[in-house]
Order: sequence, then C-alpha cells, then structure tokens
Amino acid sequence: MTQRILIADDEPNIVISLEYLLKRAGYEVSIARDGQEAIDAIRRERPALVLLDVMMPNKSGFEVCHELRADDALKGTLVLMLTAKGRDTDVDKGLGVGADGYMTKPFATKDLLAKVSELLGRTA
Repeated sequence: MTQRILIADDEPNIVISLEYLLKRAGYEVSIARDGQEAIDAIRRERPALVLLDVMMPNKSGFEVCHELRADDALKGTLVLMLTAKGRDTDVDKGLGVGADGYMTKPFATKDLLAKVSELLGRTA
C-alpha cells in the first residue's frame, strides 16, 4: 500500500519540488497551503506523515502540530517540520509541541528522503 504524505507549506516553489520528489519516491502526495487547510486535509485524508512548515497563514505549523496532538483521532499522525526557523528555541518548540522530526531549510533532498523513510519505517 502506498503511503500518503501531506505537504503543508505556503511557498509554491517548495511545494512543487517536494511533490515531485516524493511522488518520484513512490508516495501519494496531497497539498495544503495554510494551517487550517492542513488540519482539514489531515482529518479528511489521514496521511501517514505531514511535512509541516512553521510559518503559514491562518495557523502556524506549531499550532497545527499542537492541535493534532490534542486530538485522539489524529495524535498518531507523524509530523516532520520543514522550516527556515532553525534556532535552537524553534527546534525545541517544534519538538515540544509534538513534532516527530525537525529539518531546517534549505535541506538536501537525499537527507529529506532518508528522514521520511526513517519516520515511515521504510528502507531508503
């Protein structure tokens, strides 16, 4: 069964690149362009993993992750934060609200695919 990944990011160029990369690696991909869209898509599609930007309109990635972890039906959803916010306090906040991983932009595509595979329990 193909695993579904939700890309939640408001930057079109990042979304296009990530979507291409993940589809080429064999994943089903869906897109959310703001925090509220991400919550709605997660409820509707139940992705195995969410690639979550921190700085988005309507709800930040921190708020989205916090909301997921507070919802019994969604708290098992894996979350990998992908963000330009790389200070130690940002990383601590992301992991503190329940993210399963945290990568700062820019990142190497091979590193991202390795982290996605690791989180989803697939061999790279």
